[in-house]
Amino acid sequence: MQHYGIEIFKDLEQSFEEQFLQYGKIVSFKKKETPFLNGELSKYFYIVLKGKIKSFQINFENAKEQTLFIYRAGDMFDTLILLDGKAHDVLYEVLENSEVLELPIAKVREWLKTNEKFNQHFFPYIASQMRHAEELASDLSLHSTSERLSKLLLQNINPNDAHYYQLLQNLSKTEIAKLLGTVRNVVERHLKELEAENVIENQRKNIYVKDVKKLLENTEQLLLN
Repeated sequence: MQHYGIEIFKDLEQSFEEQFLQYGKIVSFKKKETPFLNGELSKYFYIVLKGKIKSFQINFENAKEQTLFIYRAGDMFDTLILLDGKAHDVLYEVLENSEVLELPIAKVREWLKTNEKFNQHFFPYIASQMRHAEELASDLSLHSTSERLSKLLLQNINPNDAHYYQLLQNLSKTEIAKLLGTVRNVVERHLKELEAENVIENQRKNIYVKDVKKLLENTEQLLLN
């Protein structure tokens, strides 16, 4: 199997790898597609091979949108449906041309019961997703947009942060705003403030941190949580 640099594939035993080849199908999505609207997530489980796909919720009355997660190579979804079989109110959008490995969800449930290697990778991943959701809820409730933006910029340059490291690369300001639960003009205002203080260099689809110490001061309370 082509490993795509993804950890779980490197750890597969040959017999299990053959099952992935037998049951898995590579599916491609184009940027801006809105996939999984026809019940696919109740039938299939997905592992991202390349690209970016976001999950989000939207208030259709005011069009306010909150990004919940941006899936990149090695990420898996939908883990909640896999575990309890129940649909939930989440939409998906393709942010970059992407490829995913599509696997029958019933087969993945079987592997969870029978394959130790798969278990060893899957359950720590679930725990990390739960921690991410907890942190997102806490930050949205307790901290200002400027604080959350500063924290996000730090996470983006932290190689130990699996969820956010280099996440902002080629991401539009609109998508950054949706990650923070706000709107584009608010993000742009805070970025201009940081640029005026010589903390960052703000380019069209890349933001370069010039003063890590200042950002750390801005996010001191968040990082203590």
